[in-house]
Amino acid sequence: MNPNAIGVFDSGLGGLTAMKELCRIMPHENIVYFGDTSRVPYGTRSADTIIRYARQDLNFLSGFDIKAALVACGTISAVALDSIKDDYPFPIIGVIDSAAAAAVSASQNGRIGIIGTPATVKSGAYERSISAADPDCRTISIACPLFVPLVENGHISPDDPLTKGAIELYLSKLLDFEPDTIILGCTHYPIIAKAISNFVGVDIRLIDPGKEAALAICRLLSLNGLTNDSGPAKRSFYVSDSTENFETYGGIFMGRSINGEVHKIDIEKY
Repeated sequence: MNPNAIGVFDSGLGGLTAMKELCRIMPHENIVYFGDTSRVPYGTRSADTIIRYARQDLNFLSGFDIKAALVACGTISAVALDSIKDDYPFPIIGVIDSAAAAAVSASQNGRIGIIGTPATVKSGAYERSISAADPDCRTISIACPLFVPLVENGHISPDDPLTKGAIELYLSKLLDFEPDTIILGCTHYPIIAKAISNFVGVDIRLIDPGKEAALAICRLLSLNGLTNDSGPAKRSFYVSDSTENFETYGGIFMGRSINGEVHKIDIEKY
């Protein structure tokens, strides 16, 4: 019997951008989501800590009948994925390469902005992936460390003054570069995409890495004959801290109530 679930994990709410897209394009797939809400954000941690957290997250998901894992976290994808991807019996897909390819394809002027956590920006992973796809593309990278805690604490309205202030603080320099495409290099950032678009202008294309990674994992499973094409699907949510905020804001983002579906686990056991 084939494994029958896709595992998705992130430091908190952000990976729901990928899970929502998976639910849309693969409606019959069982999906297990883990948000490491007790240790969010990952993007300000050391590389060794990020790798250790990623292993614990994957060790937890390994307890399910997993056929593939989606690292719905730009920081882990940039810093830890190469170190851990061969240690598990199922394929592990990150968010870097698919988002970089989408940005190269979308850009008309060859100027691509990258916004992400400090760890993602420091890694240079998006720049390397973009350069491999098109050496003529130029990039600028901006670290936005306040975006994740703003999202995790519910500051997601396009009119929220704290969110608008942080966007202006970080992205003013980016606009001087005149990109026509911006990679939202953390899966939390699409949750405030409307506020970002309001500031940078609607003519600039925003690339959602969670969406692109979800499409990539769909292609991978289809290629290997591992998709579920019929029957009901089960979606499970796990967090490492209180379920209350996750249920509230996660339900808003998923477009439906997830009250009673979110379970707390002790990630340090893994």
